[in-house]
Amino acid sequence: MAETYLKRKIDTYLRSWKEDPGRKPLIVKGPRQIGKTESILHFAAEAYPNVIYINFVEEPKYKLITENGYKTDDIIRNISRMDPSRHFEPGRTLLIFDELQEYPEIATALKFFKIDGRFDVICSGSLLGISYQRIESNSVGYKTDYDMSSMDFEEFLWAKGYDGRAVEELRGHMEAAAPFPEVLMKVYSELFLDYCILGGMPAVVREYIQNGTFEGTLDIQRQLLADYREDIRKYAEGMEQARILNVFEQIPVQLAKDNKKFQISKVAKGARFKDYRGCMEWLRDAGIVNICYCLNYPELPLRGNYDDTKYKLYFFDTGLFVAMLDEEAQDDLRANKNLGVYKGALYENIVGEALKKCGYDLYYYKRDDSTLEEDFFVRTSQSLIPIEVKAKRGTAKSLRTLIRSDRYPDITCGIKFTGGNIGYSDGIYTFPYFCAFLLKDCLKRAVTNGNSPVCGDNNATEK
Repeated sequence: MAETYLKRKIDTYLRSWKEDPGRKPLIVKGPRQIGKTESILHFAAEAYPNVIYINFVEEPKYKLITENGYKTDDIIRNISRMDPSRHFEPGRTLLIFDELQEYPEIATALKFFKIDGRFDVICSGSLLGISYQRIESNSVGYKTDYDMSSMDFEEFLWAKGYDGRAVEELRGHMEAAAPFPEVLMKVYSELFLDYCILGGMPAVVREYIQNGTFEGTLDIQRQLLADYREDIRKYAEGMEQARILNVFEQIPVQLAKDNKKFQISKVAKGARFKDYRGCMEWLRDAGIVNICYCLNYPELPLRGNYDDTKYKLYFFDTGLFVAMLDEEAQDDLRANKNLGVYKGALYENIVGEALKKCGYDLYYYKRDDSTLEEDFFVRTSQSLIPIEVKAKRGTAKSLRTLIRSDRYPDITCGIKFTGGNIGYSDGIYTFPYFCAFLLKDCLKRAVTNGNSPVCGDNNATEK
């Protein structure tokens, strides 16, 4: 029986790309096994009579298609020689080059495909091993990039059978700062905890949807983690392999501590920052981690206003983070919905993941001469908005200080994500965790509509 296709946000993007008469060859990037190939093939089957799919891992012989040059006719001729059954019809054919990291040289051909104009092209591949500077230089101006991630909470709701009305309902409550009825709070909180445990890897979500239970999902997550470790060994060079793996394994351990700043000295005995420079960036470029940098001072602008030696590391997918926890934590979480020492780390990771997936870069702040510390910051055109993530209900001392103090003129309001309902008090908007994926959209719409109370400097914009 064919597997049910899980609706993704890239579906809409691909349809828009196809409708654009000036479309360029497309490169879909992202971590391994997040559904890139599945989504592209699903779109291709609906949109094109002829689809030529080439996977450079499964069929390395196709690396020879450029041996006569990178022009479209040369490549088409060589593909046809290798497989005469391939049918090329101008205006009705899509070529898909998959596992681009195995043969980035094909990117040189994108310029010629664009100039030729007879055939559409989509490339995809994990960021692991991709020398993207090389691809960029070979095809600059002749391609479009799309960054894909694992499923966000909205896509998870789609998989569970919810339609767009559910998200509109969530957005409406956020924009009006109106508390949810008790029944909705219970439903969405339970769905969101399931999403936290599962994460957004399609294979894991599909197993959960088909079985209706968590059975088998942890095994899939652990296999995915094993695959990521193997990719690090395969694509990272020399001594960097061991160091990158050390950092990878240390992330959940360090997130569980009160001081979540990533400390290189804890990674290995005698480890020094200069020895590990580049390891975090490698994991970020591979799509495995999100780096949250410490601001020099909580003021605008954000870019350039941070210390690149101080940062927190979060997993790109909270479900994989959960799967790395010890056996006791796994059992407690799945059986009793209890996270113990990891509770704060889980919710901080999930909010960071949501912010990153909706387009924000991640920044935090910790003042050296006091206990003042804030988890995240986002911006509007005129304001800086601090965000606090609370595992338990309680006072947000740092948040209140940032809002009230004259030392931080760019800050006029703040946001707190908790397990509780929507509320507002003293310049602080409180939202349930499950609303985090809608934050950027709500701030953006606040400008357009001009009537949203949410941190309304009436100039909220995209970062």
